[in-house]
Amino acid sequence: MTKDIFEKISHERVLIVGDVMIDSYMWGTVTRISPEAPVPVVSVTKREKRLGGAANVALNIEAMGAMPIICSVLGNDDSSKDFQQIMYQNNMDRRGIVVSDNRMTTMKSRVIGNNMHIVRVDEESTHPLSTMEEDLLLDRIGRIVKAMPIDAIIFQDYDKGNITPRIIEEVTSMANRKKILTTVDPKHRNFASFKNIGLFKPNLKELREGLNIELDDSDDENLMRGLQEASLQLSKRQNIDIVLITLSSKGMYACDFRGSEPRSMLIPACVHAVSDVSGAGDTVISVITLALAAGMELEDAVRCANAAGGIVCEQVGVVPIDINRLKKDLGV
Repeated sequence: MTKDIFEKISHERVLIVGDVMIDSYMWGTVTRISPEAPVPVVSVTKREKRLGGAANVALNIEAMGAMPIICSVLGNDDSSKDFQQIMYQNNMDRRGIVVSDNRMTTMKSRVIGNNMHIVRVDEESTHPLSTMEEDLLLDRIGRIVKAMPIDAIIFQDYDKGNITPRIIEEVTSMANRKKILTTVDPKHRNFASFKNIGLFKPNLKELREGLNIELDDSDDENLMRGLQEASLQLSKRQNIDIVLITLSSKGMYACDFRGSEPRSMLIPACVHAVSDVSGAGDTVISVITLALAAGMELEDAVRCANAAGGIVCEQVGVVPIDINRLKKDLGV
């Protein structure tokens, strides 16, 4: 792993297709329990709004020095205005944003007291895009791909409705015609709809639910056998080149189907003091996509993404990767 890879990454352009949201935070202190109910009283000292969901992937892409382009449908509401204002403040490309009167912009509000996550309140609509909304989003994506060279497309699915079978099929077909790398961070609703994909990254829970299987993780040998069988099933059923399964404290498992024989690897988790796992999956899909698009070997790319995911888990709340810390940890 060399500095040249990070130099290549800095020239990449990545489309992020998926469910964006605002992560709203109220930070404060807790000194007593409410007399009204057995709940803590948080005296708020700071409020903050951040880009979340698929937009956090964009922030990670940007933090790695590359250019993200978010492609998503927002509601026509105050949260949409806040979202686009934050994009403007971060000098992010907004040409992939579609606004619809028939949707609500997702906002997740978190209350944090004494650095402890106390409660989260979600405001959202999760129905799939209408045909008209799909048309508008596909038109934006098509225009962007024609206007500039794109190195990778990430599907970041949070089951909020922005990713539909039609969006998947048409964007994937466009990408494969132009030989653009496609990577996926899936959720349950569209799990089986992702076909002809470069890299597919479920976690263990998503894998079990998506394939409707049981996996014995009582020891590493049984787990590896189960992961190999599940990866083979996924690759055959959905024509996936690389299956990457995140295993939390056990690290990451990858199986590469691009050669004559499948090649498996289990990369142990990096040792970190975990404060909050929120957003770690966003960081992992961002970093491994950039690494593969830059020509990094799969094992090195997995190690790089593994290290990045561990770093962001040290922070409270959803935060993008610190590229200087990542380079230090990787010895670059």
